[in-house]
Amino acid sequence: MSLPANLRYTREHEWIEDRDDVVRIGITPYAAEALGDIVYVQLPAVGERIEAGETCGELESTKSVSDLYAPVTGEVVAINESVVDDPAQVNAEPFGAGWLLEVRATGTGEMLSAEQYAELTGE
Repeated sequence: MSLPANLRYTREHEWIEDRDDVVRIGITPYAAEALGDIVYVQLPAVGERIEAGETCGELESTKSVSDLYAPVTGEVVAINESVVDDPAQVNAEPFGAGWLLEVRATGTGEMLSAEQYAELTGE
């Protein structure tokens, strides 16, 4: 798996991308593969405040239901409605069209570099 070096990663298999005054959040291909075919995505509402390390959503696959953990603290400013309508995008393009939400972050939890995340996952 090729990990973009411009992203930061969490031990819970989320990634964040700094985009001016907000961060974009998604799950890694490692997580998407472990979940299997994602069939349902539940995300926080725009305007909702999330806390780093706390549950902020849910991903349901044909295998299981998995919590989505907030990698940052802040206010949700956008959710990717297209993955809510077509959850398979998370599996197909986890670093692209499968992103989940954008947050105006006021703090972050523990972040890993691409190299650290690769070590964690044994990639």
